[in-house]
Amino acid sequence: GAPGAAGGSPASGSMAVSIAKCLRADACVLLLTLLLRPAACGDIAAGATSGDAPHRRFEYKYSFKGPHLSQGDGTVPFWVHTGNAIPSADQIRITPSLRSQQGSVWTKNVVKFEHWEAVVTFRVSGRGRMGADGLAVWYTSGQGLTGPVYGAADQWNGVGIFFDSFDNDGKKNNPTVLVVGNNGKLVYDHQNDGTTQSLGTCLRDFRNKPYPVRAKITYYKKTLTVLINNGFTPDKEDYEFCTRIENMIIPVEGYFGISAATGGLADDHDVLSFLLFRLTEPGQQLPPAEQEMPKEEKDKYQEEFENFQQELDKKKEAFQKEHPDVQGQAIEDLYESVNEREIRQIFEGQNRIHLEIKQLNRQLAMILDEQRRYVSVITDEVSKRGTQTQSGQPPSQDTDALMTLQRDVLNNLNDLRNTFSASLKQISSAQQLQHGSAGGLGTYETVQHFNDIKEHLHVVKRNIEHIIQKNSGPGEKVKCPELPPMPSCLSTTHFVVFVVIQSVLFFGYIMYSNVCLFSELNHCPLA
Repeated sequence: GAPGAAGGSPASGSMAVSIAKCLRADACVLLLTLLLRPAACGDIAAGATSGDAPHRRFEYKYSFKGPHLSQGDGTVPFWVHTGNAIPSADQIRITPSLRSQQGSVWTKNVVKFEHWEAVVTFRVSGRGRMGADGLAVWYTSGQGLTGPVYGAADQWNGVGIFFDSFDNDGKKNNPTVLVVGNNGKLVYDHQNDGTTQSLGTCLRDFRNKPYPVRAKITYYKKTLTVLINNGFTPDKEDYEFCTRIENMIIPVEGYFGISAATGGLADDHDVLSFLLFRLTEPGQQLPPAEQEMPKEEKDKYQEEFENFQQELDKKKEAFQKEHPDVQGQAIEDLYESVNEREIRQIFEGQNRIHLEIKQLNRQLAMILDEQRRYVSVITDEVSKRGTQTQSGQPPSQDTDALMTLQRDVLNNLNDLRNTFSASLKQISSAQQLQHGSAGGLGTYETVQHFNDIKEHLHVVKRNIEHIIQKNSGPGEKVKCPELPPMPSCLSTTHFVVFVVIQSVLFFGYIMYSNVCLFSELNHCPLA
């Protein structure tokens, strides 16, 4: 700090030069030492490569995880819950989003190993911009089932990692994560959010995240490290450093717990999993799991396994007697694999799309025939009215516009029909080859076809009504020409039917595009 403060003076410059010379000399001495003592250098490298990475072993008696987290009676195996905690199949809701709620869960068995690593997955969610009060992860010598510190007992003997979401001291430093140790005599400082007692802290917003938040808490060689996954990505190993406390002494034996509390504001505090790992120093052998299990419990589990095995053998024999045709056949052959199921579902979807497009093609052909019939009827009517007008009178502009629009409608319908036919051919070839690129309709071109058809139909209807009103006398009643096979005007029923068919075509194409996209994402043979 002092050299930086006097950086502009000549004395500071000379000091910097002298420091640089000293560092250069130290570097030279270190290089000579390493060159003259290769054996010592090899020892240093070996120590660096071996590192302090401990061995990890999962401890199921101190963990919980969904699905089937809770049993039929609402209890969690190897854990006890108190207060307002609500266990379910996939999580434990420590406190619901109601005011003045407290809840906690604690291990039933005492933790007797020295080094450990806990991975807690939780979700804190609420409707307000601020939440309260927070969630805590405990390791204490006794079960603090109830109390004023985030739903657990005060004056604990151990360590608590607090996820505080309410700003009691008004310093705008929440939500925050802080580590507070206690020897059983300190009273937690609520008014200052524990900042006067915290051993380490970091600012992390853990409320209302798109993915669950993860906290990795490691206690190894008297060093407590806290890493946080902020819940912005689905990557479970995307941890950020939060805090580290060295030379920390905690009880040799204790209980793990998770507690939460709400006050005037409220959040849902949900814990999805708590996974505990025993850490063992490199070179030390882990104790066998069989030695840790009591002999009575081991004999009980072994008896249950033998009974289950006997019942399974009886069911196998009964099945083979009832189904002699599958005897000797591998059980795997009776079930389809994941890849086989995906391929079957893909081709079933392709077959359904193929049938739908065929049906749409037939309906489009019917609409095209009706449109041609309308054109012929309108042409005859126009020619009939043209003979009644004075000779030498130029043809009406409305008539020319009507004929032009009718031709455009026919052309658009023909183009749409050709597009469906091309799609049918492409789908058929893709199903026969079972691989290759999937051809399809262009989204912009298809929507443009539908818009053109709709616009042309509206213009045709308006022009027909305008021509009939113009050619009729003032006292003459406007009516369509009487033709036995088909009415000469575009009726509302036909127009509605045509619009419905257009909608079906459009949604059919959307379904086809989604299936093709799904097939590409799942490495579809068509992709």
